[in-house]
Amino acid sequence: MMRSVLESLQEGVLIIDSSRNIVYINPEAVRILRLSDEGIIGKDVVKTVPNTRLHIVLQTARPEYDKLQYLGDTVIVTSRMPLFDMAGNILGVAAIFRDITSVQKMAEEVTNLKEIEAQLKAIIDSTHDAISVADEKGRITLVNEEYTRITGLTSEEVVGKPATIDIIDIEEGESYHLMVSKTRQPVLGKRLVVGKTRREVIVDVMPLVVGQSFRGSVGVIHDVTEISSLMHQLVLTRSSLKKTGVRFSFSDIIAASTKMKIALEQAQQVSSTMATVLLRGESGTGKELFAHAIHHSSPRGEGPFIEINCASLDSSLLQYEIFGTVESKPATSEKPIYTGLLKKAQSGTLFLDEISNLDRSTQVKLLGFLQTREYARIGSKTYEKPDVRLIVSTNSHLEAMIEEGTFLRDLYFRLNVVPILIPPLRERMEDLESLVEIIIARFNLEYGKRVRMVTSEVIGLFRQYDWPGNVRELENAVGRAMIKASASDEVLGIDNFDFLIISAHRKESNTFQSSYKGKLNEILGGIERQAIVQYLYKNEGNRERTAKELGISLRSLYYKIKNYRIDHA
Repeated sequence: MMRSVLESLQEGVLIIDSSRNIVYINPEAVRILRLSDEGIIGKDVVKTVPNTRLHIVLQTARPEYDKLQYLGDTVIVTSRMPLFDMAGNILGVAAIFRDITSVQKMAEEVTNLKEIEAQLKAIIDSTHDAISVADEKGRITLVNEEYTRITGLTSEEVVGKPATIDIIDIEEGESYHLMVSKTRQPVLGKRLVVGKTRREVIVDVMPLVVGQSFRGSVGVIHDVTEISSLMHQLVLTRSSLKKTGVRFSFSDIIAASTKMKIALEQAQQVSSTMATVLLRGESGTGKELFAHAIHHSSPRGEGPFIEINCASLDSSLLQYEIFGTVESKPATSEKPIYTGLLKKAQSGTLFLDEISNLDRSTQVKLLGFLQTREYARIGSKTYEKPDVRLIVSTNSHLEAMIEEGTFLRDLYFRLNVVPILIPPLRERMEDLESLVEIIIARFNLEYGKRVRMVTSEVIGLFRQYDWPGNVRELENAVGRAMIKASASDEVLGIDNFDFLIISAHRKESNTFQSSYKGKLNEILGGIERQAIVQYLYKNEGNRERTAKELGISLRSLYYKIKNYRIDHA
């Protein structure tokens, strides 16, 4: 029934999910956008609808109700609304748009108010939209039957009366018809509750101008109750998908910088395969975000996404969690039996965060699973063969751990099938402003604030700061500033981030005091050694590339590695 209502609407309706894919489009939207009605569902809206802004609303979570667009000789009014689940997570965006070309042409071509009324009468009697017309003095002159159905007000109750009885701004208490009468400008995409029925509607009011003479205004009232119901159904549907454990998709990843684009492209390419993925990067760079997105975009995206931070548990318990047991763990009276994460991830993805924290016995058992794709629960001799895709992450230098004997070389090779290096925030400053915008939008919802932006001085401070905690630290900084801000603050200035300035100065001072000790040659040697280690890590141990980037010969690099005892290079 709901679909049949949407199919018969005189407005275009288009809905996308959190991956920017079109999940619904009605016939009127197909007509207005001049699309083929075949094969639209499931397509990326950015690649399908020219000049769309739905992906922007998806990122900012900010509705847009007053957007006038021109599609060739067609004029449309578009309202774009983000869809949220009960927890406040954005699940998609719905667009409702209307072809108002005929209304504009009517205002331009009709020569007097009587002719306008005559033509409007013929039009509004056959339309499914509620329409009210006011003259130049702000008196209602015409309404249609749909107006009565939506508002509960009959023509006898409103015709000849001041427009204040009609559609009004709740906060200002002023009629939209009178607003148009004063400003001669259209009022578009206003959302309010109207009439006796208290229905939720979206209102557009257009001026009727003949030549240079203002002759009145026409209001189009669209009932969004049915569409709101569909949106709610979409929210429930997307909420059910959340039960798989997925929280992010590729559309959640900001990638304007070159390094981030490379990482995103690698992740998108590997998502369609079963290959094991090793996500590398500093703490707070978004490794978990990438893991979720790879699973979401993969053929097993509807399956479970099971994750565990290997640093969050004692190493002795980690093996029980991953592989499961048939006997109780030692020293417990309740004798719990662990199902095992490999079992829970059947037909889905298992994400092992901070893989470097596995103890040696767990590494050996994981290596055995990767070699044979089989494993036995702890205490069992029966082997199981799950259908599971493995994604792991680390912020550690695994190559150094191999040389130190704390990480198995063979396991490293099994995990390092598709390595993806996620850059730190300081190396992706092109993404900074977009990240700040999205973080602000998220915290506005969470904290009930109305912040729109930060000043250019704040952006300048952000660009100078080193961000050792990366995006996670940026989120904390913006969140802390927004908590301190008053409810009426719309712009955050440098004063809101005084704690960040103090932190930056303290860090700079501490770095100088702790790092530069000893004689000059010892200080310079320490700096040189640190630079070589960093470049070797960046280049994944490639000595030839490291020597080239440092501007020294390969022979000199080998000498310095030996001299500084960089054993893991």
